[in-house]
Amino acid sequence: MKFETISVIGLGYIGLPTAAVIASRRKNVIGVDINQHAVDTINKGDIHIVEPELDIVVHAAVTEGYLKATTSPEAADAFLVAVPTPFFPDPEGLNHKANLSYIESAAKALAPVLQPGNLVILESTSPVGATEKMASWLAEARPDLTFPQTHGEESDIRIAHCPERVLPGHVVRELVENDRVIGGMTAKCSEAAKALYEVFVEGECLVTTARTAEMAKLTENSFRDVNIAFANELSVICNKLDINVWELISLSNRHPRVNILQPGAGVGGHCIAVDPWFIVDSCPEEAELIRTARLVNDGKPRWVLNQIKAALEEAHQKNPGYTRSDITVACLGIAFKPDIDDLRESPALSIANEVAKLGCRLLIVEPNIEALPEGFQYPNVELVSLEQALEEADVTSVLVNHKPFVEQVEAVAAKPTVIDAVGLLR
Repeated sequence: MKFETISVIGLGYIGLPTAAVIASRRKNVIGVDINQHAVDTINKGDIHIVEPELDIVVHAAVTEGYLKATTSPEAADAFLVAVPTPFFPDPEGLNHKANLSYIESAAKALAPVLQPGNLVILESTSPVGATEKMASWLAEARPDLTFPQTHGEESDIRIAHCPERVLPGHVVRELVENDRVIGGMTAKCSEAAKALYEVFVEGECLVTTARTAEMAKLTENSFRDVNIAFANELSVICNKLDINVWELISLSNRHPRVNILQPGAGVGGHCIAVDPWFIVDSCPEEAELIRTARLVNDGKPRWVLNQIKAALEEAHQKNPGYTRSDITVACLGIAFKPDIDDLRESPALSIANEVAKLGCRLLIVEPNIEALPEGFQYPNVELVSLEQALEEADVTSVLVNHKPFVEQVEAVAAKPTVIDAVGLLR
């Protein structure tokens, strides 16, 4: 199957790198996003997100005429849907439900330009059955076409699921090098999707069913979530027992069959903090361990916040004449992981938000952003340099292990009161 024009719906942290990498293979790529600023930025050959090497690839693809961005879908041979899949929060925090509205909107937007022989691939990480739902939305919008759920191998449109499985900060390389799990709704759907990914993927393309492909991504991230929950629970236990948890994990990992991940301020991002809930939502009675791990990791930011509160109380005891506004707290990092600008589901951001409500002066150091996010405009909060924060803070909390903090570890360690949630001072 030949693919000369490929459309990527959603130009965020996954969609834009995917579009650019495909375009680098001299395929015509039409990127679609409802964000006009993102579209305009890309069409100038620039990028609106932080991702190493992406700027070079996008600039070359746009300059050479292989990549363009628009706000409305256009005809193409294949469509890759890479839109967000958040969840509807459960007020009790026990059973969040998947929000597939972005996928539904994308399906309804691209449906009018579908033509017989087209391939539609859902890349968004989704609960089991989401690909089938996308197919049904497309069928409702285009009754003149046939789809796999009703016409099997003879359908006009091929439908498949292929979840992204890349690491932020290494997306451009991993899009090419990593193996891909491809699940079509039929064998011909899988074959068509595999042919598309072989255009730019050097890793192995592994074919399965759509449901198994959906579950594979959820399983990968749930496995990591459970491991991190174990590490986060260990960190709380070790704090109570006066044990250095990072030394403990390092020693334990010397066992040839032990690989404990690192504790932190919590778990954030668009994958590990979200995907396990899709399994819990599908099988709430059976997914006991997966739910418990989520609750442990969701509880870690509260534990870190309590450590900061305790440090504030200690500062008041040392300075009985101080009001809360006389004490300065520094939060080092608010991204969800080191050396990126992504704040989605960031535990560090939620911690900083709660600290801001305590009435102290709050200095935030986040070297990967130029301004604080909307909704974080408190009069007692400033975005400052690391140097200013270390000079003025009474309490310093390390929430993300950004490279600039590692490079200044001695200066951080010299502060009298440091809450180290990420092992910077290990």
